Order: sequence, then structure tokens, then C-alpha cells
Amino acid sequence: MEIVVFEDDYVSRLSPITIGRPAYAISCGSFRLVDWLARLSRENNVRLRGIVRPHLAAIQELDYQQFTAPANNSNQPVLIVNARVVPSVAAYRSLARFLAEKQSAAIYENGSLAAALIAPGSAAAVPADNDVNSWMKFVAGLLSNRLPRVDLHLPLFEYPHDVVRHNLAIIAESIEFRLKENGVKEIAPGVFAAPGATLGQYCVSDTSKGPVLLDEGATVGPYSLLRGPAYLGKKARVIEHSAIKDAVSLGHTTKIGGEIEGSIVEPYTNKQHHGFLGHSYLGSWINLGAGTSNSDLKNTYGHVKMEYRGEQVPTGMQFFGCIMGDYAKTAINTGIFTGKTIGCCSMLYGFVTTNVPSFVNYARLFGQVTELPPEVMVATQQRMFTRRDVQQRDCDIALLHAMYDLTRHERQLAGEPLAL
Repeated sequence: MEIVVFEDDYVSRLSPITIGRPAYAISCGSFRLVDWLARLSRENNVRLRGIVRPHLAAIQELDYQQFTAPANNSNQPVLIVNARVVPSVAAYRSLARFLAEKQSAAIYENGSLAAALIAPGSAAAVPADNDVNSWMKFVAGLLSNRLPRVDLHLPLFEYPHDVVRHNLAIIAESIEFRLKENGVKEIAPGVFAAPGATLGQYCVSDTSKGPVLLDEGATVGPYSLLRGPAYLGKKARVIEHSAIKDAVSLGHTTKIGGEIEGSIVEPYTNKQHHGFLGHSYLGSWINLGAGTSNSDLKNTYGHVKMEYRGEQVPTGMQFFGCIMGDYAKTAINTGIFTGKTIGCCSMLYGFVTTNVPSFVNYARLFGQVTELPPEVMVATQQRMFTRRDVQQRDCDIALLHAMYDLTRHERQLAGEPLAL
């Protein structure tokens, strides 16, 4: 048997989150979809295969060892899963039940294929290779010739703000699931620590709405507030006098200070100094300068609307901050207005009152918005990697160039007087 996770045509709508990462690698509620699929693969002793956009193929091969070569046995059932499935405990359990089915069937969500089980001898021939175009045609065929529907629910990420919205809903259950793992000890009421994790002196915790989990090697400085549910990933570092509140999920090797609420921070990102981050998503390798803060509530107290490529999309959320792509940077005292999207590899100064394209120096307050060439980001990446003892590879450099090319339209449609 085989499990295949695939990216569909709607992955691009999750930009800038998915410009530099596969959709199955989005963190939400402390898990990624690939984590759940790898668990299912181990539990059922089946292969796991990933179908991603061409510019991510080398990254997948090197960084996601969970995946194996395509299976050659066409007489085995295949479970295919949309990479946009929200990585919740409920989704894991639904997929486990679906995996046990014997007949070809599918789960549909809002007109998209969330998952399908293809039994041996089915008229739908699963592609033997990892070619994206072949898989898009295959999925389109499954949508036009609908398989029997299974009464299971697998929510999908439709827009970037959905990642923050679902994180708020699923993180408590996700942490409770993690607490069942061996080696976790309760070090304060409702606060749990994996081996090597430490809690500083004079910290205050409130776990009335959910537990707090410090994963392996995570540290919390003295005089900090921890209000659950909250997850601090492996080797995450929370400095002294910090406030971690209400559905925070920190990736591994992050460094966090100031106040953070209801937000997701991907690995290797720094928000070390004072400042507020609320109901937001930060990608990887981001650095927020001291005093950087974002607004997550409109002055009218109304629901926040997001603008994606000229489309106004209601979030249904009263509290929503910003979406920030990988490698973005802010100068000291940067202020980000409510509901803004920050592109990958952009550098921000002053007030951010509009959405920011990828690969720009954004100083709109001072009348300057200029394009950043990819060579600048390659050099910056090398310096950042060196600080964290991470080796810069050819595929990392190639990915930055691909990200630049893929976001060229953003800078052309930005409506800003870009100096190129």
C-alpha cells in the first residue's frame, strides 16, 4: 500500500506561506500534515510519497526523509491526500479510518478533493511517477468522475488566514495528544516539559484554557507569563519578561521575546525583543527588529477582511494580525497595520499600511519602495545560516531564485512606484 500527498492548483492561493515550502509543511496547532502522514505510514507499514511543485522537488528530497520512491506494485491500494488538509488530530483519525477502507471512495471539501482511496483494479490509474502535471490531470479526472463519497470531514486551508483560524481551534487538542508521548513531565501546574526543557525562575502560568508544553531543549527565561494552550518547539528559546498567550505555536530553534498571542512562528525565526505579535503567522528565517508590533484589531471592532491579489476576502475573525513570508525582516519600531500580508524576502521600515510584495525594500512612509535582487537575499541567507550552524546548499540558493521569479507578478501589480 502507499500514501501519496499531493499539491493541487489552489496551493498558490496560500501565498506567501507556500512560496518556499510545500503545503504539507505548514505548521498549525503545533503539527504539520507531513507529521501525521509519517505517523500513519509507520503505523501501517506503508510507503509515503510527496508530489510538489517543481521548484520544491530538491528541497523535498533532502529535507523530508519521510518520503520514499514511488511504489511499483499496482495491485496495492493507494491513499491520496491533499497537501492543504488541516493537520488536526481529527484529520489524523479520519485518515486512519479511511485507510482501513477496502473500496474506492473519496472525501470532498468545497469542490476540492481532500482525499481518495484508490483500490486495486480501479478505473482510475494512479500515476507511477512524481510529475506534477500528471497528478493534476489525475486529480481533475477524479473530480469530474466522482468517486463514492465517504462520510468523513477533512477541512482544507483555502486562504492564508485559515492557518491562524484553524490554529486557534485545534491547538489545545493537538497539545493534549502530544502529552500522551513518553518522557513528558509536569514541572508546574498544567506546564509540561520534554527532556532538556527548562522553566526559569518566577514564571507565572495560567493553564485554565489549555496546557503548555515545552518540547525537547526548549527554554523559558525568568519572569515570563505562559498562558495556555501553548507549544514551544524543540530548542525554542523564550527570553526573560516575555508573555506567551492563548494558542501560540513556536517552531523549533525560534527565539521569542515581548508579547505574542494566538500566533504561529515557523522554525529559525527571531522575535527576540519587546513588541506585540497577535493572531499572526510568521514563516521561517524571519527577524523582527526591536519594537516591531502589529495590530490585530480594527478600530471599528469589526471583522477583518484580507486582500489577496485584488480580491477582498472576509476572515470572519475579529482578531487577525498579519501573514509574513519566509526571510522577511523588519527594522526597529516597525508598525504593521491590521490584516496585512508581507511577502517573502522583503525588508520593512516604518509603518506598513498596505500589503507588501515579495523581494522589496518597503519604506512607504518615506516614499521609497524598491526591489531587492535575489543576490542580496542569497548573501543574507548565507550569513543567517552561518549564525545557526546551518550549511547553505545549492538547492537553498536555487530556491531563493525560484521564489524571486515566482513572485515577479506581485511587484508588477503592487501599484507602488518601485525603483528597479
